[in-house]
Amino acid sequence: MNLQEYFKRIGFHGLFDKPDLATLRLILKQHVMSIAFENLSIHCGERIVTDLEVIFEKLVRSSRGGWCLENNSLFGWVLREMGYDTTTLGSRVYSHTTHDFPTTESHLIHMVRIDGQAYVADVSFGVSFQMWEPLELVSGKDQPQAGGVFRLTDKGDLWVLEKTARKPEVLNPDFAKSRLLSKEGTHQVYGFTLVPREIDHFFEINNSLQTDPDSLFINKSICSLQTPTGFRALVGWTYSEVTYQPEKGVDILDMRYITEDEIESLLGEKFKIKLQTKLQIADKKQHYTI
Repeated sequence: MNLQEYFKRIGFHGLFDKPDLATLRLILKQHVMSIAFENLSIHCGERIVTDLEVIFEKLVRSSRGGWCLENNSLFGWVLREMGYDTTTLGSRVYSHTTHDFPTTESHLIHMVRIDGQAYVADVSFGVSFQMWEPLELVSGKDQPQAGGVFRLTDKGDLWVLEKTARKPEVLNPDFAKSRLLSKEGTHQVYGFTLVPREIDHFFEINNSLQTDPDSLFINKSICSLQTPTGFRALVGWTYSEVTYQPEKGVDILDMRYITEDEIESLLGEKFKIKLQTKLQIADKKQHYTI
């Protein structure tokens, strides 16, 4: 870990004096604005691994993003190096097929304790479900952020993260009924326990997510990056720029299809990503909303 390299990558130029909440808020927001949530390695013929040095080389030094097992592993390493009291947790992403939380913990997050208060820190869920600052681990409290209202609820055997979104306003009428648009106002995002996890807990799911024919990440190429006013997303062949307008109670979605000739320039200009091998866009039918 080279903290100065990481700080440069995310554009953090402040003074780091102590592991406090203000600094955690700042580096979390800078991370999601600078390093994309993406699974493009799968569609470039590359293997995704959980080795921290490989992740650092990819995300910090090679102008790439990653999925949660990369992004959040890197972020946890950063937090520990900075002196934060950090615990890695596993979470179960809500299934819109079974309308429940699966038994497999496929998403890695962190619990950070500061001055006796616990917070949830997650830099890699992407699109409109991405938090821009840590969430207090307090049950039932509405926690408004730019993307909507987040809420953590202690269900006894599981903590559940929900998010209430604003109404989407789609500029291009051709996308008014896009499968990428959610029809729900409040979403169940994921559920988790407070049982500490080591990285080897995720080895099997890391392999499954990039090899199972039914995996979302096999069936769709996904890339998203937060912006100061919303986020950008490339899901399959659909590129979206989303602008949050909380004062009007809406999110403005500008959506269009891209061509193969646009891929390289779009990834570079909009997502700060430079690929070493050719991307094969995947866009099979699978439930995924932005």
